[in-house]
Amino acid sequence: MKNFRYGTDKLTIRSVLALTHGRLQGTLSAKARHKVDQSASFVKDMVSNREVVYGINTGFGPLCNTVISAKDVNQLQCNLLQSHAVGVGTPLPVSIAKTMMIMKAQALAQGYSGVQLRTLERIIWMAEQDIIPMVPSQGSVGASGDLAPLAHLFLPLIGLGEVCFKGNIMPAEVALKACGMSPLQLGPKEGLALINGTQFIAAHSVHALHRMYTTLEVADLIGAMSLEGLMGSYKPFDARLHELRPFPGNQLVAHRLWELLHTSEIANSHPDCGRVQDPYSLRCMPQVHGASRTAWLHLKELTEIEINAVTDNPIVLGQHEAISGGNFHGQPLAIAIDYATVGAAELGNISDRRSYLTIEGRYGLPKLLIPDAGLHSGFMVPQYTAAALVSENKTLCFPASADSIPTSLGQEDHVSMGAIGARKLNKVIDNLEYILAVELLYAAQALDFRRPLRSSEVLEACHSLVRKEVPFADRDRIFADDINKLQQLISSGRLLDEANQAAEASGYHLNKPNYDVFGI
Repeated sequence: MKNFRYGTDKLTIRSVLALTHGRLQGTLSAKARHKVDQSASFVKDMVSNREVVYGINTGFGPLCNTVISAKDVNQLQCNLLQSHAVGVGTPLPVSIAKTMMIMKAQALAQGYSGVQLRTLERIIWMAEQDIIPMVPSQGSVGASGDLAPLAHLFLPLIGLGEVCFKGNIMPAEVALKACGMSPLQLGPKEGLALINGTQFIAAHSVHALHRMYTTLEVADLIGAMSLEGLMGSYKPFDARLHELRPFPGNQLVAHRLWELLHTSEIANSHPDCGRVQDPYSLRCMPQVHGASRTAWLHLKELTEIEINAVTDNPIVLGQHEAISGGNFHGQPLAIAIDYATVGAAELGNISDRRSYLTIEGRYGLPKLLIPDAGLHSGFMVPQYTAAALVSENKTLCFPASADSIPTSLGQEDHVSMGAIGARKLNKVIDNLEYILAVELLYAAQALDFRRPLRSSEVLEACHSLVRKEVPFADRDRIFADDINKLQQLISSGRLLDEANQAAEASGYHLNKPNYDVFGI
């Protein structure tokens, strides 16, 4: 297993996920250890010299002008964690909480936060041992960072709160004792360094980027299958057309669709069919899917800056130099998250339109995709579910970053609400996976009505995988079971893996050269 060196190496979306899922181990280099120790010594000097520095020997927020005595500065940090642990709602998935720990370790290891080395080592140790704090999902306004969730995340350092350890939820002190460890005593500024930051927002963003990447890739595959079932044309995906409007996301999608379709027997069986052009949901996939890819890329670029940034406050820049600023404010990611949320929702919007086309009874397909419509309702109602989810996603597209409610008695008079946006983005992706599952159900059924003609090797491999899970329907059955199975094919990455393996084996080039920025 390779090692990642906190504070020295740069995190990427891929390496964060590898650390989260145990495929990569995190360590501290000698350089990082020295910088952390030095920063902690600067803070100790400030306390011993009775320098008045926010959060080190003052109260917090509106209490910033209240000076705390030297004998109470350690208790101040313990009080801070407890008073700010006010989150509510369903606990975060363990994977997201662990990602938060990894990101905080990266920020602290850069040596600008004043924490003790042993505190940072304990965070890394807990992540490596999978002793993961239970963190409520609601309560952050995204500035001064993600205060409430981060307070819950680090309560276990002082023996408070709950953790998930070996699959069981237990008091943090019990888990630490089982491992032969004792709670820590926090030093000056440590509590503030732990709870100031954007790790809740950024962790949700990383997981959303990974999930949305999968949906972007499979949306092209499923859209191509729908086009085949509807006997559409691949000519709108000609590279020469997209060179005249060279948006990179559009060009990538056009390239992928062309590769998936131009060798297909189905696509080449109707050159003189008389259809002048296809509906937008087929013809404009490069423009719509491509725009969603652009939104995804923007969030990816900003997230990879954020996960390597120092986002607490104040920042310890040197001996006798600590600056109180606003690096904890979530707005840089909040706006991009809202943009990506619209991008994800639009993938579902256009997918539902393709599903609707396949059940209309046009282009040689039976109405409702069933041989005996009337006695059997066929595939009428799965589209209702897709429509409901599309509508729900539209309501979730209100930009959380457009709102701000003052907190901290007006000291924090503009907040990002990025934590709300980040949670909404993941909910939209939840719904999107089911919307695409409905389209996949329809597209596979439509392709069966085109036999004996076959599609390209990649799309045939996708169709075969679907048929291993969900059989052709010649009569009514409980289609919810089918939708759930296909959602799992999408969310697990199995459908995408199958397509990529088939492409590699058959010599298809789905990934346009020099477009690596669109990958994870």
